[in-house]
This record gives sequence, structure tokens and C-alpha cells, in this order.
Amino acid sequence: MLTIFDELLWAIIGLLLTISGVFIEVAIPLPTEWPINWNQIDIQSVGVTLQVGAVLLVSCLGGKNAGALSQIAYLVLGLSGVQVFSQGGGLSYLKEPTFGYLLGFLPGAWICGYLAFRKQRRIEVLLLSCLCGLLAIHLMGVIYLTGLSLFKPSSMSWGASIWQYSLLPLPGQLIVICAVAVIAYLLRQVLFY
Repeated sequence: MLTIFDELLWAIIGLLLTISGVFIEVAIPLPTEWPINWNQIDIQSVGVTLQVGAVLLVSCLGGKNAGALSQIAYLVLGLSGVQVFSQGGGLSYLKEPTFGYLLGFLPGAWICGYLAFRKQRRIEVLLLSCLCGLLAIHLMGVIYLTGLSLFKPSSMSWGASIWQYSLLPLPGQLIVICAVAVIAYLLRQVLFY
């Protein structure tokens, strides 16, 4: 079982991973010919960054408290004006349509960490916990977009916002959570918990 010191260490690691994940775009290698010519492999972006993966990875490794604490620290840093969000930082970020997804990192991290440590360490448990965490992130984002569209009409319709911020990045995020589950499983094997 994790100690308070372990959880605090994972929370700090989670904060650093979340901040750095904003700047790292996920890409996968795809062969351009068949049979595979290893000299002709293209790297294709999947349209997402590693930020969501960082949130869920630290929750799978550090548990619910570490995951939630890292995201509280991330939100406080960003809202206090430190430029850690993708479009900057500060209280004006509350008006951004993506802020609801950032708020969703908190329940998403907690849910993922809670489920990851409920049962025996198995890859399917970790994958399910990541999937539930991702669902919480998107649910909070959609709720925030709905509230934002009611109180601040914009040029983009509610449906277009849902498409752009939830549905379009979802396939890439599903690829990321598969990788997160595998990495978390392997690291928890190495760390013996």
C-alpha cells in the first residue's frame, strides 16, 4: 500500500507530467507500403496531446489522492496566472470552452485512481479505470460547454463545440489510455504494488 509520502511524490510527478503533457503531441508510426518497408514509415499525429494520459497515468500509479492532488495543484497554478494551460493561464481562462475539460481532470483522476486500486492489479482493471476517468473528464467538459453556451453565446454552436472538444479527440485519447494501461501495469509490476 502507498504511504502519504508516496502519494505526495506521485502528486508532484503528476503535476509535472500534466504540465509537460500539454506540449507533447501523440503520434504513431504507420507504414506507407505493404509489405512493410522500414525505410518508408510515416509518423502520423492522432490529434491529441499527452496531457490526459499524464492525468490518468499518475492516478493508476499513485492512486486517487495523488491523482486528485496533482490536478488541484495544476488548476490552482493555471488560474493563478502561471502559463501552464495550452492557451496560457489566469482567471480569464474560465471563459475558454476547454476549461471544463481541465476541471474534469480532477474527478477523472480521482475516479481512475480509486478504481485502479480497488481490485487486484490486472491490465483490464487499469484499462477500465482509465476509461472511467476519461468518461468523467468528457462529462465535466460537456456540462461546462452546456453552461457556457447558455450564459455566453458564441459563434460556435453547442453541437459543434461538442464535436470539436469531445468527439474529435476521443479516438486519439482511446489510443492514449490503452498505452497508459500497459505502462501503468508494467510499472506497477516493477514497483511491486
